[in-house]
Amino acid sequence: MTALVDEQTLRAPEEGSVLPQIKPRPISEIRAHLRATRTLWCPGCSNGIVTRALVEAILALDLDEDKVAIFAGIGCCGRITTYVDYSTVHTTHGRALAFASGAKVADPDLHVIVVMGDGDCAAIGGNHLIHAARRNIDVTALVFNNSIYGMTGGQMSPTTHVGDRSTTSRYGNVERAFDLCELAHASGATYVARGTAWDYRQLARLIAGGINHHGFSFVEAMAICPVYYGRQNLTADPAEFLTLQKEHAVPASTYGEGVARRHETYPVGVLHHAEFEEYTDGQRVTRQRAQEHGRG
Repeated sequence: MTALVDEQTLRAPEEGSVLPQIKPRPISEIRAHLRATRTLWCPGCSNGIVTRALVEAILALDLDEDKVAIFAGIGCCGRITTYVDYSTVHTTHGRALAFASGAKVADPDLHVIVVMGDGDCAAIGGNHLIHAARRNIDVTALVFNNSIYGMTGGQMSPTTHVGDRSTTSRYGNVERAFDLCELAHASGATYVARGTAWDYRQLARLIAGGINHHGFSFVEAMAICPVYYGRQNLTADPAEFLTLQKEHAVPASTYGEGVARRHETYPVGVLHHAEFEEYTDGQRVTRQRAQEHGRG
């Protein structure tokens, strides 16, 4: 599946060939990379799990902390800028990718990570998503997908499934849900992966693989929101909710080829990997050509 005529698509490699190994870190080492340990998230929310996976990925890659920049939009996961002890920017709703793209162009040596929720990414920020992917700019988009708007009171989002209930679809949602990974792939993302809060170790490796990839990386973290999504749909019990993730997640290697994500099951792992010229690399070459033309 591709929507770009210029994309050079490669066959997706085995997970082990593109995913760095993750060495489990003690809690004390994780805390050294946090500004605060008191949670702002609801009881049972999996955002803390995904945040720890991100920190573990950064540690596994041994990145220069002064070169790590994390951008976040508005929403539950946007609170991450309160926790992680890196350079952080809490941007306006839906615009995190725009801010992050500007920072990457200004300093291509930055390791830019963009944290968004499903609504932040695919609703008001959808236009920024497709063009950041199309440009293949070297940023890692990490999307916490809990299938609902949590911070603003449980409204349906672009990933709320048909039939799901929310505060704005009390008798069942009639709108089809986006498959965010398929959307990113079709828009030109050169690394696309999906993990779950349930399988923490795999999620950390997928995030590390995205950061390590030179190009636009899209990592969907299937999060749980027992307070708003769960109590209106599956379950309000966090442990049971995580267990359901285990049942719904199917390894990408065994998922039917060409079969899109469904409500009951979805593929996890590296879903797409390609190589194409990165945006800031292309800009540098263009500048050199312009300078040579001016001298000539």
